[in-house]
Amino acid sequence: MCRNIRPLFNFEPPATEEEIRAASLQFVRKISGFNKPSKTNEAAFYAAVDDIARISARLLDSLESNATPKNRQEEAAKAKARSAERFGASPIGRSLESAIET
Repeated sequence: MCRNIRPLFNFEPPATEEEIRAASLQFVRKISGFNKPSKTNEAAFYAAVDDIARISARLLDSLESNATPKNRQEEAAKAKARSAERFGASPIGRSLESAIET
């Protein structure tokens, strides 16, 4: 699975149309091998993105869960902590932290 495609189910607030479309675009890019299609393939590429976004939205609407919805901010903070643990603090992050402290 493409690393840029994130789970969209069972979050509060629910996934937006933009998030679903972004995931669909990543999926089509992955399976087609195109980051940006040629003019010849553009119509088919974006039709596939639209179809997958529509089907994905329908799937998300039909799924049910007994689990408590996840909080987006908490999940983002956990992901950031995992990344920092795995890769260390980024130079940008360190410079921002030092700028905030001063």
